[in-house]
Amino acid sequence: MNTLQTTSDPSATPKGSGEEDITVDKRGRLVGNVSMFIAKTFSGLNENALKYLLPTWMNAFTGVVLRLGFGSVFFWILGWVRPDKTEQVTMRDRFLLLLTGVIAVFGYMYTLLIGLTYTTPISSSIFIALQATVVYIICLILRTDRLSTGRLIGIFLGIGGALICILTQKHSEVASNPLLGNMFCLLSTFLFSAYLVIEKKFLKRLSNATVSKYTFSGGLLAGIVAVLITGKWFAPVLTSGVFSTPFLVLAFVLLFPTSLSYLLTDIGLKKLPATVVALYSNWILIVAAIVSYVLGQDKFSWWQILSIILIIASVFLVESAEAKDHKATPSKTTP
Repeated sequence: MNTLQTTSDPSATPKGSGEEDITVDKRGRLVGNVSMFIAKTFSGLNENALKYLLPTWMNAFTGVVLRLGFGSVFFWILGWVRPDKTEQVTMRDRFLLLLTGVIAVFGYMYTLLIGLTYTTPISSSIFIALQATVVYIICLILRTDRLSTGRLIGIFLGIGGALICILTQKHSEVASNPLLGNMFCLLSTFLFSAYLVIEKKFLKRLSNATVSKYTFSGGLLAGIVAVLITGKWFAPVLTSGVFSTPFLVLAFVLLFPTSLSYLLTDIGLKKLPATVVALYSNWILIVAAIVSYVLGQDKFSWWQILSIILIIASVFLVESAEAKDHKATPSKTTP
């Protein structure tokens, strides 16, 4: 009589087991982290590229319209080439995504470009590095996260670093109005942090292309209306010649920090918590600082270094608390 033999071989793990789920989760985190590293490298270089273009080769309104126009075309084409036939996009989804684009995307890009017009890439990046802390504050307000001692200390350190940057930076040949520029950069950080929280919710059930094509389109609509109302269209960069330095810098901004960076950020948001995605804003600060000193777009300041240290410490404390909470929360496995 044949008997049914069982094996204790640990390699014979059934499909869909907890071990396989952990492997998939690790692979997803790796993809998310690599995507964010590349995206924020582009974003760091974006600070220096925009500083070069503003305000000599274009103004803030023009820069926003060009970025959002190119990005909208990019994501609509991407959605056409790689359609997700399984997703269900309602009219409410479209309206909310367009509204997010009008307020958060347009608002973020415009305030960032205005800020860079008056301050330096490093100062701008200091405020961008606050995104992880601001995302956490938004989550606290929405009651999707909880307060802890480490996070509270991190918030105060981040606020302290931002205040040092705002109050100590002086007028110079590389910063025509640092106080005004820094305040606009701070506002841009709040707007982009809100954008991350909102987009994270939509990306749970919609594709990257769908979310971005509607948010960029909403932002583009707001930008066109703003230009028509103010009449502030200034773009010598478009007539500088295809192979001129200004035009090539603009091409870099449109293709990499605008389109590919947002696409990779969407991938990161699908694989990682919003607070972890915001944590990568530190890399923007590092890239922008190195390039700024090399290109002479900023001058060394001990106050600036202290501000950078406080911001990085702030994000470290917030993220450490996030990691502890993640480990303390048991993962759910299907029976």
